[in-house]
Amino acid sequence: MTWASSENRYRDDKAFDACGLIGFIDTSGQLHSGARIASALDSMRERGNGLGAGFAAYGLYGELPDCYALHVMCQQEAQRLDLDTYLRRNLTVVHDEPIPHRPVPGIAGAPVLWRYFCRPSVELTEAEGDDLVVRHVMHLNSTQAGAFVFSSGKNMGVFKGVGHPSEIAEFYGIDAYRGYMWTAHNRFPTNTPGWWGGAHPFGLLDWSVVHNGEISSYGANRRYVEAHGYRCTMQTDTEVITYVADLLMRRHGIPAARAAQVMAAPLWEEIAMASLDEQRVLTALRQTYAPLLLNGPFSIILARNDEFMALTDRVRLRPLAVGVSGDRLIVSSELAAVHLLEPELDYTWTPMGGEAIIGRLGQRPTAPAEVLRSELYAREVYAHV
Repeated sequence: MTWASSENRYRDDKAFDACGLIGFIDTSGQLHSGARIASALDSMRERGNGLGAGFAAYGLYGELPDCYALHVMCQQEAQRLDLDTYLRRNLTVVHDEPIPHRPVPGIAGAPVLWRYFCRPSVELTEAEGDDLVVRHVMHLNSTQAGAFVFSSGKNMGVFKGVGHPSEIAEFYGIDAYRGYMWTAHNRFPTNTPGWWGGAHPFGLLDWSVVHNGEISSYGANRRYVEAHGYRCTMQTDTEVITYVADLLMRRHGIPAARAAQVMAAPLWEEIAMASLDEQRVLTALRQTYAPLLLNGPFSIILARNDEFMALTDRVRLRPLAVGVSGDRLIVSSELAAVHLLEPELDYTWTPMGGEAIIGRLGQRPTAPAEVLRSELYAREVYAHV
């Protein structure tokens, strides 16, 4: 029996429902307690079934900002010691400790949870250091039985497990963490097992990804990223989205808006209506990265240290609501959760299918032009009532 199957406590074969996801970025860099996002995620409790929930926070390891924070889970202490030996042989471990957690009713079978703050053992550029850490994470997760690295970024961390959102938040003490950007997820597994490693967010370097839906193109996507050195080991389609984002945006340097046009590519009919220069770009993206088109119903939130992006499939088969409040950009499966996280909103809207919602540190968010126009029109109408 595999680790994943032993944790599928309800022996679900297949279930169809909609996961709950939420995330936000404060573009001013102000830190926020995890208490509010935990409460907002728990408001969508019915979107999960207790087989997975999790959070990712950015800006929480300011005392060691230049170290890769490797969060690991192991079935047993012996497997953690094997992983510990590997890390100390291949990286410089600056500090390590158990990930703080507490007993919570409803949380059963928790693995051994540890975090290592590491640097390359030799002088490397940032890009070389990132590539080195990715190789070690891929190697460990594909060869180290019963042990997984589930977070490996700088000044950020993923906290996830099998349980309802309120249980996982209490288990890790999410309210004690502060971050300028958060992503969070309440899981209802579809076609893949509910287990600790398979809960969202998925992390690689400073990426965190949460996802609602099913990626029917998983086979083609997986073959492409594995040809570029990634290894899919977490038994879920969400993992491949993380590697697609890392390949496109970090390794190939493609801006977020263009990466979105790879993952949720415009239809050929739409491309034909674009300007000639835009047609050339969009055609080149579709031809070059055809295997990275994500098919199937989905809404996703992707985040890395200075950038945040939300995206739905091209026909918007999974929900996504957006809100702006001052410096904060918020997205969620449900508008009610957006309001719970930030009661005083400047604007809210529902994005079109395939439309990327992007926020960046230092760039105050705003609503699209059509939302601003409709808001102005509504104010003019109300002014005459």
